[in-house]
Amino acid sequence: MNQKTLHNLSWIPVFLIGLIAVIMGLLWLIIDEPWLLDRAANEATLGTTFNELFSAQVNQNLPDYLTTIYRFFGLWVLGIGLFICTYVLITFMGTPKARNSLLTVLGLFLTILFYLAQTRIPISPFIYLIYGFILLYIVSFWASIQMNRSEPS
Repeated sequence: MNQKTLHNLSWIPVFLIGLIAVIMGLLWLIIDEPWLLDRAANEATLGTTFNELFSAQVNQNLPDYLTTIYRFFGLWVLGIGLFICTYVLITFMGTPKARNSLLTVLGLFLTILFYLAQTRIPISPFIYLIYGFILLYIVSFWASIQMNRSEPS
């Protein structure tokens, strides 16, 4: 495979991971009841429905609290996505150091994310998004290895 194709396969998948993170972060920031994006997994974890949970007088302010927590979560996801996109657009992962640095951190992050999702929210539809992230990561990792092999030391 030629170097230009390998280079594109090294940075575009990682940029897409960042872009999807930006979109997800924005969703958590703007949706009225963001905890409902993952309703089934959340209700399974809680062992009750949100309707039952919110109907108790003691939980009357719980929706406001959850909204605040999810807004902060959305801001973090948005920020991480923006950092990934910015790093990729500035470096285009053109050097082994740029590729290896980002892929090491991203690989560690995706491994932990996958573990937590599988053990804490295994019925979440976001599991499929994580599978997509891992597939994109593998493509970028493979292309980076191919590039590193063909570059002079």
